[in-house]
Amino acid sequence: MNLLFAATELSPYAKTGGLADVLAALPAALRRRGHSVACVLPLFRSIRETLPELRPTDLVLSAPLGLSLQSARIWEGRTDRDIRVFLVEKEEFFDRTYLYGPPGTDYADNASRFFFFSKIIPLLAQHVQPTPEILHLHDWHTGLVPVFVRAGRLPFRTLFTIHNLAYQGNFWGLDFPLTNLPASYFSPAGIEFHQHINCLKAAIVFSDRLTTVSPRYAREIQTPEFGCGLAEVLHERKYKLSGILNGADYTRWDPRSDPRLATRYSAGNPDAKHLSKDLVAKQVGWEPSDAPLFCLISRLTAQKGIPLLIEIIDEFRQEDSRLIVLGEGDPSLQESLLGLARAFSQSIAVRIGFDEAFAHLLLAGADFLLTPSLFEPCGLTHLYALRYGTLPIARETGGLADTITSWNPVAGQGTGFLFQAPVASAFAEAVRRAKEVYRDPPSLREMRQEAMRQEFSWERSAAAYEEIYQRLIGSAARD
Repeated sequence: MNLLFAATELSPYAKTGGLADVLAALPAALRRRGHSVACVLPLFRSIRETLPELRPTDLVLSAPLGLSLQSARIWEGRTDRDIRVFLVEKEEFFDRTYLYGPPGTDYADNASRFFFFSKIIPLLAQHVQPTPEILHLHDWHTGLVPVFVRAGRLPFRTLFTIHNLAYQGNFWGLDFPLTNLPASYFSPAGIEFHQHINCLKAAIVFSDRLTTVSPRYAREIQTPEFGCGLAEVLHERKYKLSGILNGADYTRWDPRSDPRLATRYSAGNPDAKHLSKDLVAKQVGWEPSDAPLFCLISRLTAQKGIPLLIEIIDEFRQEDSRLIVLGEGDPSLQESLLGLARAFSQSIAVRIGFDEAFAHLLLAGADFLLTPSLFEPCGLTHLYALRYGTLPIARETGGLADTITSWNPVAGQGTGFLFQAPVASAFAEAVRRAKEVYRDPPSLREMRQEAMRQEFSWERSAAAYEEIYQRLIGSAARD
């Protein structure tokens, strides 16, 4: 099959979260299965600076944006996995320090930026060889593409993947002229939502098929608790919605082969973790210790449960525990965590930003990964943690619930510690259960080995997407 992926992130060239990892791994897995796969992204500054052998093509595409006609040159390159990638060059839109805006804010012209990008995608698809049969679109930045395909009667099938329903691309109704769509599209049956343009709703309504990144999350987003206002819209279209679990990229995240580790290890010899643990301690200025080491590697936002972590911080500033936080996000949450690190410097360390080399070492050295998310569509870090024998402590929601088996002391089985209610007391109780297992070395070793034997490869995910692509192509033939 001929597939064109469209998104705004691709690891390691443009990344703010897990979407980038998906776009790096899934196209590569599909290519290994014999399909023709290419990707299209905006030519962000970070991509221009990091993607090798990037070259301009002779193709210049133009699209109306309100009353003006805007043009973009197409560039081409190949990723480190030999995936063909097309880049949409428009410097005034994409040559910026941040992808979407400084942390905690959005650029004021994001409507213009991503409406234009969404218009260029189907235009480009008509020039790509071999011609794509399916446009696989990701998150709200490409949410208008199915609308433009439908309005233009273009010969593509569209599959749209929701990575996080909370980010919807809402813009004032006054921005509707930028779409250049007929007025009838700005209606409850179209892309209008409470007098706003809602790019995610547009994709839900107009795409041929929908997926999200775990089976449980596909069910959750049809409920008021997790639906972020779009539960009814999704429920009405559940016939075209599937939940496909994201995969873990074991070519980059595996302690048996990870080049960032001084000492590699495996499920057969998980005890070698302690060597990485000592290195982690030295990197944050601590002496090595036998105390359990907890880590959190995440965007620092309320959705990720950071206020819950702050509320139970006493669990980690005692002599029997240590905590390292790696991430960035909400400035107020960052400052709160940094303040705690200053006050309790021998048991709490915080690094703001994302250091991938340190993230690998930290997952290898830590005993437990904290994932107290209020909701979690899938999550990737905990999948990596399982392979490293770093046991997740997580809220029972979304992809976390689909992939972690909570420790059962009677059966002596489990790969992590789940808690249900999104409250501090439940989170703290799960942390204490983890500490109990840590004090029982045989149980700890058994849990680590079971966790490291879990298999969540992209090959399985790619096969599930392949089935949906085949159905889409079959339906196109019938039409």
